[in-house]
Amino acid sequence: MANLNGFDANTVEPADELEPIPTGKYIAVITDSEMKPTKSGTGNYLQLTFQIVEGEYANRLLWVRLNLDNPNATAVEIARRELSAICRSVGVLVPTDSADLHNLPCVIHVRVKRRNDTGELQNEVKGYSKKDAVAQPIAASQVSGTDDQATSPPWKR
Repeated sequence: MANLNGFDANTVEPADELEPIPTGKYIAVITDSEMKPTKSGTGNYLQLTFQIVEGEYANRLLWVRLNLDNPNATAVEIARRELSAICRSVGVLVPTDSADLHNLPCVIHVRVKRRNDTGELQNEVKGYSKKDAVAQPIAASQVSGTDDQATSPPWKR
């Protein structure tokens, strides 16, 4: 249990209900990753937390689950292909740890779908692409490291 001594809900506005974000492409970074056991206990999935970093929906979170350890070979193949797409979109083709994928900008392709169990709308990440499909030339003076690289977020550098 957590100690909530000192908290008074009368002094804090309640959080608004979060509606799904519209279908579209959003610049995001992976902020967290964790291997978790499947509900059946027969495998594990990698859960990735994506945070949108620009635009109207900045700071919204979306989660992706990749069944990398599962008795169903098709599920594993789908997860490995999706992980490959994520790796390519962030430019890390041979990660040694899921943390290698953190804080690197990419474009996530989001859609809205209806849940089968509750009928509620929810977001689903259906694709990934590089943030900048075409690299822009940068002058050597801009790469010197004397600018605000130390204080700017990684996706803005």
